[in-house]
Amino acid sequence: MIICRTGLILFGAAGLFYYVGVFLPHAERNWFAGIRTPWTLSSDEVWDRTHALGGRLFKRTAVLTLVGLFFGDYAIYFLLIPALLTAGITAV
Repeated sequence: MIICRTGLILFGAAGLFYYVGVFLPHAERNWFAGIRTPWTLSSDEVWDRTHALGGRLFKRTAVLTLVGLFFGDYAIYFLLIPALLTAGITAV
């Protein structure tokens, strides 16, 4: 398999998503980093549960992005669809 620019970008995005997945469960409630919605900012329990879920989802997004490297032209869908779903699920 030849690594092209798209492959390097996907690999970097997967690394970023995985790092976010590791970081999120450890983030304390604040106004600068994390999943900041009115509900998460108003309750420690909601903040913790949302960030635990977000951490798991972002790690899975990273794995799916790496799997997408093997699908050539369709690889971008393995990045965009899981990322958008993860963002949507954690915001709701």
